[in-house]
Amino acid sequence: MSALSFDNVSTSYGVRRVLAGVTANFKSGAVTAIVGPNGAGKTTLFRAALGVLPAQGSIRVLGNDLKAWSREGLARSIAYLPQGADAHWPITAKRLVALGRLPHRKPFAPPTEADDIAVADALDRCEAREFADRAINELSAGERARVLLARALATNAPILMADEPAAHLDPAHQLSLMRLLKDEARRGTAVLVTLHDLALASRYCDEVVVLEKGTVAAQGTPEQALDDETLARVFAIRALRVREADGSAVLAWTPL
Repeated sequence: MSALSFDNVSTSYGVRRVLAGVTANFKSGAVTAIVGPNGAGKTTLFRAALGVLPAQGSIRVLGNDLKAWSREGLARSIAYLPQGADAHWPITAKRLVALGRLPHRKPFAPPTEADDIAVADALDRCEAREFADRAINELSAGERARVLLARALATNAPILMADEPAAHLDPAHQLSLMRLLKDEARRGTAVLVTLHDLALASRYCDEVVVLEKGTVAAQGTPEQALDDETLARVFAIRALRVREADGSAVLAWTPL
């Protein structure tokens, strides 16, 4: 089932066209990577889906036109982890995760039992319960990444969008993060993640959307979307393909 769909969607920043006739579908229960060179429109695609950037064409969220959604309803339906997300004040990890429950409460209303359960569950799923009471600015980069993802998961939204969540993480934490996203998809969530690392996209994602200059260059399974022709045309690289029992990975190997 398509949780989020774009049909001939175009957007601009002023006179500069960023997305041009994008058509793509994102399924529930799957991790879809959105990849492409810098400036291809990956973050812009998310901004259009969130309704913060005007767009032409049709965007449908859970089967309903984006324009029909209230701001509150959309906040409960799409959890968003922005690029470079962080916290720069000494709030505890648990309180930061609790911010993910705000779309479910009226302004100034105290947390409910359901909120507490959702927060505890999100911390557990991200293996972050052990430092729940520590200040976020005292945590390592990997620990903060897990807490920030837990904040998004606490929303319990059917769609999760994560913009470059693996950036600035060491390899071990990148792998751990991708496994968490994979687990979330198994719960039925539509997971959209922008990535620069093609190895992570090919190994952990069910589908890949390749953007090139604001258009969809390819969409399909990693093997289909990241074929040799697309890698050469869009990324100007030749790839080394590594196949293991638990999946395969595409490694950027040599420039053309």
